[in-house]
Amino acid sequence: MNTDIENLFKDKVIGHPAGLFVLFFTEMWERFSFYGMRILLVYFLTAPLIGDNPGLDWSSEHALSLIGTYASLLYLTPIVGGWIADKITGYRMAVVIGCVIMTLGHASMALETTMTFYIGLALLIIGTGFFKPNITSIISEMYKGKESKKDGAYTIFYMGVNSGAFFGMLLCGYLGETYGWSWGFGLAGIFMLLGCLQFWLAGPLFGSIGAKPSLVHEVEIPQNINEESPTEQEEAGINEKLNPFTVFDKVLIVLSSIGGLLYLFNDPMEKIGDTNMLPFEIGDVSGTNVVVLIALFLFLILLVSRIIRYVPIVRDRIIAVSIFGVFTVFFFAFFEQSLGSMALFAGDFTDRTLEGSAGTIFSIIDTLLTTIPLIIITWVLWLLAKKTFSRIGLSNITLAIAFLGLWILVVYRLYVKLSADITEVEASWFAILNSFFIITLAPLFSKWWESKYNPSAAMKYGIGLILLGLGFAILSYGASDIPSGAKTASVSMMFLVFAYVLHTMGELCISPVGLSYLSKLVPARMIGFMFGVWYLAIAVGQKAAGKMGGMIDKISEEYSMGTFFLIFTLIPIGVGFISILLNKTLKRLMHGVR
Repeated sequence: MNTDIENLFKDKVIGHPAGLFVLFFTEMWERFSFYGMRILLVYFLTAPLIGDNPGLDWSSEHALSLIGTYASLLYLTPIVGGWIADKITGYRMAVVIGCVIMTLGHASMALETTMTFYIGLALLIIGTGFFKPNITSIISEMYKGKESKKDGAYTIFYMGVNSGAFFGMLLCGYLGETYGWSWGFGLAGIFMLLGCLQFWLAGPLFGSIGAKPSLVHEVEIPQNINEESPTEQEEAGINEKLNPFTVFDKVLIVLSSIGGLLYLFNDPMEKIGDTNMLPFEIGDVSGTNVVVLIALFLFLILLVSRIIRYVPIVRDRIIAVSIFGVFTVFFFAFFEQSLGSMALFAGDFTDRTLEGSAGTIFSIIDTLLTTIPLIIITWVLWLLAKKTFSRIGLSNITLAIAFLGLWILVVYRLYVKLSADITEVEASWFAILNSFFIITLAPLFSKWWESKYNPSAAMKYGIGLILLGLGFAILSYGASDIPSGAKTASVSMMFLVFAYVLHTMGELCISPVGLSYLSKLVPARMIGFMFGVWYLAIAVGQKAAGKMGGMIDKISEEYSMGTFFLIFTLIPIGVGFISILLNKTLKRLMHGVR
């Protein structure tokens, strides 16, 4: 029995060890800084060079090309960061390293020069690689032997993710748009630093949990495998010989990785800097696209060649996971428009000025939206401090300083808003709706999944994609009166609000479900490789989101803004119906896993 785990469970907050809430607040401040910077990125890049708040004056295509590459790399570096933590640093030190590097990244971006901007993005990508996989690994290690409490722990942790995203986009967005981009980027860095300090100072609470790895690692077997009969375990390959990576497999991994990375870097460099690392064409296809198509083809050969070497049940289940991976690519390619084309639509084509009773109603809603969650989270901080102040007092004090700053900024923003005769809603404000609706709707969806009406995996994907498409249908209808080539418009903000409701409902059907089914369908010894494939699917979706969102100017000029969002309506709905039609096939491939 691990005494450090037992000691952690002695001091409980809301039924969970106090250490979970240290991780909750660490993740909250990291997501605060990440989303606070991310929501400003597209506005900073596309803002005119001359004006009250000058930016880099890039086109939407160039801005979203860079953002797509940035977002993709954020899902690829954790594969390396997780390996380094496993082999060298341990999870806790990897989290600290990631926090420090990200703090430097935000500070670099706050300087607002082109060179420091790129340096800042690079540091944020590297820092996320260390941070992202390892803070969740600490939770997994904390709950060894207490698996029944894991679902609740991850639910609480997920609330930290969304709380940070909510306040980060709200406050960094407000300062960035109102007072200057460096204020928003700088605020993100300050809270990242405070989050790092409170985590580092809370080290004594964890003992050896997440510390530098020993030579022996315990192997956890997924619960669903234990539930299988011995015959099914044997047939599923638990007692079969391993399927090691051959030299051919490793060559394919290296070549497809190099091709993919060349594409990710060359796409924005070719568009923005007129620098082409692949200056050739085959037919009418550019070198950049040739390389990525070859990389994709090589990766498919790798995946297929490995799948066919497994025994039937394992092979079928991995085929099911791969199909869900394809649906995941489509989902993220469209869902991530929230920080791309939808953000641009909010800034340039939405009526964000409210007067009279409309302004009063918005002010009341805005006040409740910001203060109620903050009161609840502050109460959690108080509970944590009562339990742990004698052991990690400096960590508690650091957290209290961070929360004092948060309260000051929230109250100041509300005071300025309430004092104004006309209410001007920041374009970045709409992005907080996703986090708000996740927090409010997640319990309802959780109840649905636990009921007898719980849909199958394919049905969940289908419903999620259809809801996503319906959200864009609302935007398409709202934008239908905008003429071709228009640079501004005054569409009601309610269209964006309803779109975010539907998109969040779609996310709740898909995002938490994908990794759950992966862990159920894949044998323990293959989890690492398939998690890498899953992150790759999300990375591809992120890049596709940037590519497609970057077409907003071209399509709206040639056709209309309504047509642009209509395309984003039809494709997800079509893919959603394909998922539903494949329901019986996927159930058969999953061999009883629910």
